[in-house]
Amino acid sequence: MSLILYAIPLFFILIAIELVLEKVRKTDYYRTNDAINSLSAGVLSRMIDIVKALIPLTLYVFIHENFALFQLADSALVWIIAFVLYDFCYYWNHRLGHEMSLLWAAHVVHHSSEEYNLTTALRQSSSSIFSWVFYLPLALLGIDPLVLISVGSLNLIYQFWVHTRHVSKLGWFEWIFVSPSNHRVHHAQNRIYIDRNYGGVFIIWDRLFGSFQEELDEEPVIFGLRTSLKSWNPLYANVQVYKQLCLDSWHTKNWGDKCRVWLGRTGWRPSDVTETHPITKTDLTQFEKFDIPLTTSSKLYCLLQHSLTTFIALLLMLNINNLLIYQQVALVLWVLYASYSTGTMLEKRSFAPWLEWLKHLSLLAAMLFLSLPTWLDYSLLVALIASGLGLLLLHKASKQVLEVAENSIETI
Repeated sequence: MSLILYAIPLFFILIAIELVLEKVRKTDYYRTNDAINSLSAGVLSRMIDIVKALIPLTLYVFIHENFALFQLADSALVWIIAFVLYDFCYYWNHRLGHEMSLLWAAHVVHHSSEEYNLTTALRQSSSSIFSWVFYLPLALLGIDPLVLISVGSLNLIYQFWVHTRHVSKLGWFEWIFVSPSNHRVHHAQNRIYIDRNYGGVFIIWDRLFGSFQEELDEEPVIFGLRTSLKSWNPLYANVQVYKQLCLDSWHTKNWGDKCRVWLGRTGWRPSDVTETHPITKTDLTQFEKFDIPLTTSSKLYCLLQHSLTTFIALLLMLNINNLLIYQQVALVLWVLYASYSTGTMLEKRSFAPWLEWLKHLSLLAAMLFLSLPTWLDYSLLVALIASGLGLLLLHKASKQVLEVAENSIETI
C-alpha cells in the first residue's frame, strides 16, 4: 500500500519544527512565496498521479504475473531486498533524469527552488511519465506489486528529512546513507556540485558509480537552477523545459538535431539555435534570488488559499473511490486552477484578484448545483467559510496589487 498519504501529517509536523528552529536560530531558510510554490507543486503532483498511475501499475502487474523469474515468499528478507533494489533502480532513474533532456524536463521542477528546506522535498514533478520503466526489472524478479508500492513509499518518505540546512555532517552515516549534507550538494547550481549524489536512501551507489561529491566548507552551496525559473506559477514550473525543448526543436534546421534536442545530454542545444536564440546562464558571482515582496495581508491570504486548496486535494485523495469520474475530474481541475491562481497573487499579477473571485464563486456553485456526496457537501461548506475569510483579505490584497500597478504606470 502507498504510505505517503499517511505520512503527510508527519511532514507538516517536521516543517513546523523546522520553522521553530528558523526563529530560534534566526536563519532565513524560508520565504512565504517560495514555500507556497513548493507545496503547490507537491499538491499538483499528487493530483496528476491520480490520473497517470493506473497504466504503469497495470503493466507492472502484467509482467509480474506472466514473466516473473522467481516466486518470492512474503518475508522480511524479501522486503529488505526489495527496498535495496528499489533504491538501486531509483538511482539510475534519478541519474538519467539529470542526464537526458526529456527526463530532465520532468525532474527539473524539484530543483527549481532557490531555497532549501523541508517544503522543497514536496516540490515534485507532475509530468514524470517514464520513471516507472526503471522499476519493471523488479517485476521480472518477482517483487509483488504491493511490496513495490510500499517500499517506494518508504523510499520517498525517507528522502523528506534530508531537505534541511539545520543538520550538519553526520560522520560515518554519510558513507552508507543519503544525508542532508550530501543531498544539499545535489540541489546546488555550483559547477563542482552539478549532477552529483543521486541516491534516494543509500549514497553507496554514488560512491560505486563515480557520482559522489562531498559538501565543501570552502564552496558554500547556491541552490536552484543555472537558468532561474523566475516564477511562482507551479504550472509553469512543470512545463518550462518542455517549452524550451519544443522551441529548440522547432528552430533548428537539422532534422537529426530535432530529435537529439529531446534525447541528448541535458543542456545540449543545436549550434544554429544557440547562435540565434541564446540563453543566459546565471552568473553565480552576482547571484540574487528571485523575489517579489509581499505585504503581510497578501502573505496571509496566499497561505490561507493554499491551505484551502490542500484541504480539498486531501479530501479528493482520501475519498477517491467514493466519487464519480466527473466529480474527480471537476475537483482535480479546481485544484489545478486554484494553484495557478494563488501563484498569480504571489506574482502580483493585475488580473490575479479576478481569478481569485472566480475561484470562490466556483466553490459556491459546487455547493448549489453539483450532486455531491454528503461528506463532500459539508467539507465544501467548511471550504466556503475559509473562502469568506479569504475574501476579506483578498479585498485588501487586491487594493495593494492595483496600487502597485498604478504606481508603476506613474513611474513610467
